[in-house]
Amino acid sequence: MEPVEIKPGIYWVGGIDWDVRNFHGYLTQRGATYNAYLIMDEKIVLVDTVKHYLFDEMLARIREVVDPSKIDYVVSNHVEMDHSGNLAKILELAPDAKVVTSPNGEKGLRRHYKEDWDFVVVKSGDTINIGKRTMQFFLTPMVHWPDNMVTYLPEAKILLSNDAFGQHIATPERFDDEIGWNVLYEEAAKYYANIVFPYGDQVKKALDALSGLDIEIVAPGHGLIWRTYIPKILEAYQKWATNTAENRAVIIYDTMWGSTEKMAHSLRAGLEKAGIPVTMRNLKTLHISDIMADVLRSKAILVGSPTLNNGIFPPVGAFLTYLKGLRPKNRIGFAFGSYGWGGQAVKEMETIMNDLGWDMPVEGVKIQYIPDEEELDEVKEAGKELGEVIKKE
Repeated sequence: MEPVEIKPGIYWVGGIDWDVRNFHGYLTQRGATYNAYLIMDEKIVLVDTVKHYLFDEMLARIREVVDPSKIDYVVSNHVEMDHSGNLAKILELAPDAKVVTSPNGEKGLRRHYKEDWDFVVVKSGDTINIGKRTMQFFLTPMVHWPDNMVTYLPEAKILLSNDAFGQHIATPERFDDEIGWNVLYEEAAKYYANIVFPYGDQVKKALDALSGLDIEIVAPGHGLIWRTYIPKILEAYQKWATNTAENRAVIIYDTMWGSTEKMAHSLRAGLEKAGIPVTMRNLKTLHISDIMADVLRSKAILVGSPTLNNGIFPPVGAFLTYLKGLRPKNRIGFAFGSYGWGGQAVKEMETIMNDLGWDMPVEGVKIQYIPDEEELDEVKEAGKELGEVIKKE
């Protein structure tokens, strides 16, 4: 239960969840961390708490540094319960502590906890002096809730970034260079794709607002602390926030009797013939939250579904519902599928893609019953045609 000193007098005191594998619909195969930070100065500050069942772990780490009753401020960067879940318990131990939060944070905390705590409500640019250090606050609404804000310590050059730059990963290591860029990029991309994706415009505003800060450490609410790969993760966020994708394709499908799967592989062959890298994702074997990282990366999104009861096959429908909520932009869409008598699935999928504002330069393909070789060749040609369009983007 040892805390980790990330800079003199500033400690990570969060909790590690080794066992969690589902974070409200997002698969976390590597577990998760809930990060809280303790600042020791003339005034003692706790920044965020952890999910409710990790309270004892967080408290033990705090007690290694200081008696929790001496905490003067608790900064609540975000109302969501994986951040504020133990706020009430901490304030029972530190009854004189003030709660520092955004205007929407105050509203959310009052509504959620029904407590009249001693709130200090801050706006962007506001500061609180705690002794040798100053806390400066920047509101980052909709990254990814209306109440979100970040806390910056200019003397220590640390940005406590809340959900921005987070990853879901459980490790005994605390810093990015102890794990390596490749693993962290994979987890940061998946985190962005499943949580932050819809809010690219707000992310751009937040990045602009923070661009002038002198930062040596980025300490997020989840995952590893950034100290070596800060330029790389900032570059990635700039790319993701502008919905800039690579000239590659992902084919996402499910199949009942194998016909839609045959079409998927013919499309892959056509795209590859045009020189486009392709990732294949079968919804029978992969979770939608894993596939979203491919959507984040890929310019072309091909979705395949057989028609069932005059509509989209339910697993594909569930994926598209999830996709609609995350609202990826600047994509090329293509729908395909097999059918027995109705064939409505392709049209319904195209309607969803149209609602997302995607380009659909190549007409979708549907084939009745089992596609023969000639039909599969035609599907391959559609894939090649789509590939040629992608190359021109």
